[in-house]
Amino acid sequence: MKHVSILIPENAVVQAIADPEYCFNTVNQFLIENGKEPLFDVNLVSFKDLIKMNRNRFSVHPDKQLNEVEKTDLIIIPAIFGDMQQCIELNRAFVPWIVQQHSKGAEVASLCVGAFLLAATGLLNGRKCSTHWHFSTAFRQMFPEIDIQDGTIVTEENRIYSSGGATSYWNLLLHLVEKYTDRETAISVSKYFAIDINRQSQSAFAMFKGQKTHLDEAVKEAQEYIEQNIDEKITVETLADKVAVGRRTFERRFKQATNNSVLAYIQRVKIEGAKRQFESSRKNINEVMYDVGYTDTKAFRTIFKKITGLTPVEYRNRYNKMAMA
Repeated sequence: MKHVSILIPENAVVQAIADPEYCFNTVNQFLIENGKEPLFDVNLVSFKDLIKMNRNRFSVHPDKQLNEVEKTDLIIIPAIFGDMQQCIELNRAFVPWIVQQHSKGAEVASLCVGAFLLAATGLLNGRKCSTHWHFSTAFRQMFPEIDIQDGTIVTEENRIYSSGGATSYWNLLLHLVEKYTDRETAISVSKYFAIDINRQSQSAFAMFKGQKTHLDEAVKEAQEYIEQNIDEKITVETLADKVAVGRRTFERRFKQATNNSVLAYIQRVKIEGAKRQFESSRKNINEVMYDVGYTDTKAFRTIFKKITGLTPVEYRNRYNKMAMA
């Protein structure tokens, strides 16, 4: 029997608690229907007798408190919402318990932005982690010692798992189901919940808005120039001259401020512009390509797929209603 402890933090996302409980109990039901013993003992665990959520609209009564769980096999940290630093402070009681259980052999899995609470334990220091694409910049700022994986759905290292944004955590749950049971059971669960078991990236869902929370005014000026001249062929030399900074110094400061090289930033801005056009216009691939400053079809397609995980045609067909019609 595998003991699963689903944590109930303050400011938790209700669905991110209900879904893993539903998932593992569904696996138990499938096993029973096939004449096997249930595998998972699932408990909701917290440091209080009652946790209220969503402005007191929901109340959750944990099955056990932290001090009642001497040993567990798997810890699920659900997504949280609100100010991440505040959420961590509200849930500090979990930190030593998670660390202790991991030292005893427990595996730990964070769902979406539950990664912030996991990161606060220090267990991820020097390791890889996934989280919601929208929060990756804030995560880097709070935890620079952790290697955040942009766009990745599931990350696994040293008995620690993390997932990408929103419902991407279902792919992590399926990954865990397959690990503890077998591929056949995981596929059955994926079909039951209508989840694509092979989804590997959240890149297609990401919206690039640029990283401008830094204080480097020269870099901000360069970012604005890139965004306002998306149809032009922009070089590092051009930008460095615009802001009157030497090229090498400019490249170093740009990378430090945005966590992107200048070239990568230019590409992401242009591809974001292309995505918007594919979503809302009837323009063909070449027209969109020229509008965002590319003249080489192969290069445009390669960069587009590298950033979004889809070809331009696949992206347009998926997100443009007119193309679908």
